[in-house]
Amino acid sequence: MERTIKSALISVFYKDGLEPIVRKLHELGVLLYSTGGTQTFIEQLGIPCTSVESVTSYPSILGGRVKTLHPKVFGGILARRDLEEDQKHVAEYGIPLLDLVIVDLYPFEETLKQTNEEKTIIEKIDIGGVSLIRAAGKNYKDVCIVASRNQYPQLLSLLESGNGNTTLEERRAFAGAAFTECAHYDVAIADYFNRDSAAENFQLSFGHKQSLRYGENPHQSAAFYGDLDSLFEKLNGKELSYNNLVDVDAACQIISEFSNPAFAIIKHTNVCGIAEREDVATAWRDALAGDPESAFGGVLVTNQHINAAVAAKISELFFEILIAPAYDEDALTILKSKKNRIILVQKTAFYPTREYKRVLNGVLVQDADTRNYAEWIEAGAQNTTEPEKEDLLFANIVCKHLKSNAIALVKDKQLVGKGCGQTSRVDALRQALEKAKQSGFSLQGAVMASDAFFPFNDCVQMAHEAGINAVIQPGGSVRDSDSIQYCKDNGMAMVMTQTRHFKH
Repeated sequence: MERTIKSALISVFYKDGLEPIVRKLHELGVLLYSTGGTQTFIEQLGIPCTSVESVTSYPSILGGRVKTLHPKVFGGILARRDLEEDQKHVAEYGIPLLDLVIVDLYPFEETLKQTNEEKTIIEKIDIGGVSLIRAAGKNYKDVCIVASRNQYPQLLSLLESGNGNTTLEERRAFAGAAFTECAHYDVAIADYFNRDSAAENFQLSFGHKQSLRYGENPHQSAAFYGDLDSLFEKLNGKELSYNNLVDVDAACQIISEFSNPAFAIIKHTNVCGIAEREDVATAWRDALAGDPESAFGGVLVTNQHINAAVAAKISELFFEILIAPAYDEDALTILKSKKNRIILVQKTAFYPTREYKRVLNGVLVQDADTRNYAEWIEAGAQNTTEPEKEDLLFANIVCKHLKSNAIALVKDKQLVGKGCGQTSRVDALRQALEKAKQSGFSLQGAVMASDAFFPFNDCVQMAHEAGINAVIQPGGSVRDSDSIQYCKDNGMAMVMTQTRHFKH
């Protein structure tokens, strides 16, 4: 069912991209209605425009809060062209029919980024715009609604190819996009008002859809929703894949834990190598040494500037992605020698405040794990030395970022062995010990972190026999005393934190 656009209401906040549409509508003989700044914009193009005020006989009032909220405006949008009763009302009350509505919304989310002043934020909650969009969307059988400047090219193409005519399918598609725009807008407002309390309903909305090549596997379709450009600048390489994005998220989270020079290597969201050093070159060398086998094809991340010397060393390894806050030009020349390498500049540190997971027919929501430890309870044979304490703090952070069950072995702020994703804690420790052995590390003087309590004393016994002299764990087992007693009997330090770090 085609409809010819004979009249249009245009009232937008953003004017960029609007001029060619206005000119095309004028060329097609479409009668234009508008308000305020948009009316001025149209008239400055030398194109006639009828003010909404002259239709409603009401001026813009309440400081611009009320401009289009009037029966003569909404009647012209909602009137059903094929319903006789509606057309009688249109004639009786002198309501001009509106075939096209171009309306966008006040920049609420942008305002949130710019200020904390509630008065300013509240004034960017759009009332009339949302109402006009919903009205036009509801009556898509007769009216075409364009609710975002992102759709201007599509509208212009439609006007040119259809000569001012629109099909039912085209109008329905525009309506769907318009309701999506409103839903996203309303979720942002609801989040603002509920930011200090838990809302009854779970609501999330992300724009900036980016289609991905595929999901975790080639037979799965996928997309990313979110503004990656606010976090990164991509300097080289192919488009980020689903698995790339998952690993980049893990990389950004762990590197945000460190303020001194650090380098980490991520594989399937687990950190397989990490070191904290006085300079980035040494941090890279020691992160790689932690597990050079697993590092192949990994995601690399640092909190330091990359120079040419470090870039040359990194380039000796095949990797998918490198993330850093800055790069020297000669470093980029080296790194860009492989066209598919993804090189990212991280613009700002990232760590989530909330986490979400689909489970069954619903969603689990939790606060992010932002804590290292709640208490520092020295429970072993003696108190930890300062070097041991530094290593234990480091190990506990690393362990937090490994899939459970997890064990991290650390020596001099370098990950020397790790076990993760195991169904028993003993197996996680066996894996960590084997990794350390494969990489040629001595565990004399090393420390061990566990993401959860030791149900028996077998883990501390195995650690002690390997040369480990200090352990950190949350505690909480009914048999904590077994592990504590073993440490006391064998001269080991043990710290209990009262903070578990499960990660599934």
